[in-house]
Amino acid sequence: MNDSIQIRAAAVADVPDMMRLIRELAEYEKAPDAVTVSEAHFRESGFGNNPVWWAIVAVNEAGETVAFALYYIRYSTWKGQKMYLEDIVVTEQWRGRGIGSMLMEELIRIARAKGFAGINWQVLDWNEPAIHFYEKYNTDFDGGWLNVALDI
Repeated sequence: MNDSIQIRAAAVADVPDMMRLIRELAEYEKAPDAVTVSEAHFRESGFGNNPVWWAIVAVNEAGETVAFALYYIRYSTWKGQKMYLEDIVVTEQWRGRGIGSMLMEELIRIARAKGFAGINWQVLDWNEPAIHFYEKYNTDFDGGWLNVALDI
């Protein structure tokens, strides 16, 4: 693991860096124009009176946010509360240093501490580095479900 990296709960001051990383992820996923959330809405959704998401950040020794993981609670009628991992994002120049693993281990710790029944997430079928990363955690890839979305 990387001793120069600190993993901590995200704070409102991290929002601009998190937005930068979100835009970087959109570029990587070949959808740079798909990010339409405003910084104000993002901030309110995570740090307002009724937060709907929580996050952890990875900060280097210079104090720069180099990665984050954002999650929320989903409810399974079969299993109860589960963590839904929306994104793990590590900025390109900091990939390959164990930061993703540090974030994933902290997410697992949080999920256990909160008594969640597990963690769910999605990964693009062409994102082989992410798939190989997640395979290290003895995950179950379920190809039997289709993604469905309704934008309103």
